[in-house]
Amino acid sequence: MHAPSSRDRGSVVCPAGCGASKCRCLACEQLRGCHYVESVKTPRCPHCRSFAYLDSTQCPSCAGALGYELGSRTFFAISDDGAAEVDGTPWYLCSNSKDWGCNWLVDPEAGSGRCFSCRLTRTGPDSDNTIALEKLASTEVAKRRLIVQLLDLGLPIRPWTEGPGGLGFDLTSSLTDGTPVRIGHANGIITIDLAESLDARREALRVKLGEPYRTMLGHLRHEVGHYFQMVLVQDDDTLTRCRELFGDERASYQDAIKRHYKFGAPADWHVAHISEYATMHPWEDFAETFAHYLHITGTLGTAAATGLQLDASVVAARDEDVVPLSSYQGESIQRLLSDWAWFSRVFNRVNRSMGMGDLYPFELTPRVGVKLAFMHRLISSAAAIRMASASDADGLVLVSPEG
Repeated sequence: MHAPSSRDRGSVVCPAGCGASKCRCLACEQLRGCHYVESVKTPRCPHCRSFAYLDSTQCPSCAGALGYELGSRTFFAISDDGAAEVDGTPWYLCSNSKDWGCNWLVDPEAGSGRCFSCRLTRTGPDSDNTIALEKLASTEVAKRRLIVQLLDLGLPIRPWTEGPGGLGFDLTSSLTDGTPVRIGHANGIITIDLAESLDARREALRVKLGEPYRTMLGHLRHEVGHYFQMVLVQDDDTLTRCRELFGDERASYQDAIKRHYKFGAPADWHVAHISEYATMHPWEDFAETFAHYLHITGTLGTAAATGLQLDASVVAARDEDVVPLSSYQGESIQRLLSDWAWFSRVFNRVNRSMGMGDLYPFELTPRVGVKLAFMHRLISSAAAIRMASASDADGLVLVSPEG
C-alpha cells in the first residue's frame, strides 16, 4: 500500500479562492491561486496539519485544541477563549463538550448550544449519574461517526423534534438505572443500552449470540437500518423488490424471535444472509445488510481519505492499482464489491499480524451481493433526490467520508 501524491489523485483550481474557509488544504494556507485535492477530504489539525481522528479534542501530534465543524468536515483551532473562527465568525464547542465529550462546533446564531448530533439524543442519563455519563460519552462518539457517514451518503435525516417518525436516540443504562433497557427501533427512535459500551459485557453478548463482530458503531448502524427501511422503502416497486430479496416484513416478529432463539439459524444460512441474526426476520435481514453497506463504504472512504492504494505490482492477478473512492455514488455495485474484496483481505492480514481476529470476518456470497446491490441503488437514489431538492435545514453539505 502506498499514499499517492495529490498529483496522482488529480487536482483542480480551488473553487473558493485562497483564504476562503471552504478551501482548507496544505497549499491553501501558503499560495494564491492554489490547487486542492478534490477527490478526498482528510481531517487534519489546523495547527500542524497532522492527521486527526474524528473524535479528537486535541491534536495527537501537537496537542493543539480542536473543534469539528460538520458542514465542511473540518477541524478548527480552539482559542484560549474557547472560540473557533469559522468563515470569520466565532463558533463555540457544543454545550455537551464537558459532560459528553462532544468536539463539534456550534454556530451561536443557530438557536441552540447543542450540535446537530447531540440534539438527536432524546433521552440520556441524569446529570448526576456520572458512571452512565461516562458510557454515554463513548456511545456519542460512535453516534457522531454514524451521523457524519449518513450525511456523506446523502441520506435524509429528519430529527425527532420535527414530529413523529423523526430520528432520535434514547441512550440509557440498565446497569445504573436498575431497570432493563429494551433496545431496538420504534418509529424513528433508536434505544441503546449504554451498558453495551462496556467491553466485557459487549464481548459476552457477542459470544452468547454467536456473532463474529459486535461494536457500538456496528449496533448503531444496524438500528438505523430499521429507520431507513421505514423512510426509504415507500413506493410499490421498491417495496415489492424489497420483499423479494428480504422476505415479507408483515410476518410475525414475535414468532420469528421465538423460532430463532429456540432453533437457531438454518444450516445453510450463509448462502443468502450476511449473518445468522439476519435469518430471524425480514426486518433484521434488511438492517444487517444496511449495516454492512455502511461498514464497507465507511472503511473504503477512510482508506481513500488517508491515501491508501493497493499496488498492482504487489497485488497479483490485477493490471491496475486498487484505488478506493471517497464516494461510490454513481459507481456500479461491482466496483464497490471488487474494491472491498481486495481491501478487506488486506485489512484482515494486518489484523492477523497483530494477533487479532479478522477486521471483516464475513463472506459476501452472490445472493448477499444482490442484497447489497439493492442497498446501493436505494441509498444512491435517496442521495440523488436529496441533492436535487437543495440543502437541508442545517445547511449540511455532502462531502467524502473520513476516518
